[in-house]
Amino acid sequence: MKKYNVLITGGLGLIGTHVARIFADDKNVKKVICLDHFGKYINPSKKNLKDYRSIRAEYIGKKLLIERGESKFTSVINNILLRYKPKIVIHLAALPLAKLENLNVEEALEGSVQSTSYLIEGIANLKKNLKYDFSRFVYASSSMIYGDFKKSIIDENHSTNPKEIYGTAKLAGEILTKGLCKFHDINFSIVRPSAVYGPTDMNNRVTQIFLDKAINNDVINIQGKDEKLDFTYVKDIARGFYLAAVKSGGKNQTFNITYGRAQKLIDYVQVLQKYFPTLKYKITARDKFRPRRGTLSIKKAKKLIGYNPKFSLDRGVKEYINFKKKYES
Repeated sequence: MKKYNVLITGGLGLIGTHVARIFADDKNVKKVICLDHFGKYINPSKKNLKDYRSIRAEYIGKKLLIERGESKFTSVINNILLRYKPKIVIHLAALPLAKLENLNVEEALEGSVQSTSYLIEGIANLKKNLKYDFSRFVYASSSMIYGDFKKSIIDENHSTNPKEIYGTAKLAGEILTKGLCKFHDINFSIVRPSAVYGPTDMNNRVTQIFLDKAINNDVINIQGKDEKLDFTYVKDIARGFYLAAVKSGGKNQTFNITYGRAQKLIDYVQVLQKYFPTLKYKITARDKFRPRRGTLSIKKAKKLIGYNPKFSLDRGVKEYINFKKKYES
């Protein structure tokens, strides 16, 4: 098999780094091109702000090529596509999480709608004019597109009814991906992750906040006694993206890529207590901004692409803490 290139937009992000590592380990891959704008989404005045991007770049290995640029610009996209002619494109460049300071529609649409359309159009033009062999466009969506779960376990056919900007923009990107890829005869896959956590997270997701508070012996505020998330370790999510991109069963399909079993926020805190016995927490009212969620079924991903998550919450937290011990005083 002839070796091929892979393009990952947002390639120096939390998920992008781990996806890049898996592709770099694939003997059929020549180069992994990570397109990234080098931006951060957290207020720099925040206490204990960390930047793990140099560690992320080191983690990927020798096959890595880093290109600076934003996928919302057609000149950037067309230049990268023409230069590297990637056989697979993983589109992860977008806002990294649903709750950000000063979140606005324009910024949300840039990654999920604008960039998606430019990438697909760029791929279509190359296919038409250069007739190069393109395999798969993979769009990173989110479990937030479902809005409030109507059942405790939902599959990919659950109604989509987002209740905030992030989920709305992600759903718009899904619709755009399906429509444009069908129009241009481009194979696609859509991945819906949930509650990602793990090493090099620096965007203040709830899992990172709780762990940092445990390390600093601060009181953890749990919003919602029964609040549940389908916590998914970043290496499992990255494996799901890889399988969706390379497996024939992933062609033109949408997948929930999660651990497949929701657990309460307090369950996560109690796992932390095993390592931080003096950990203190309090329970307050749930955050009404968040949709009510639960377990995302992964039966389809298991059947069609052989996805099988390896990291229980206990195992994932242990590895996450070991990373913190290694890279932080």
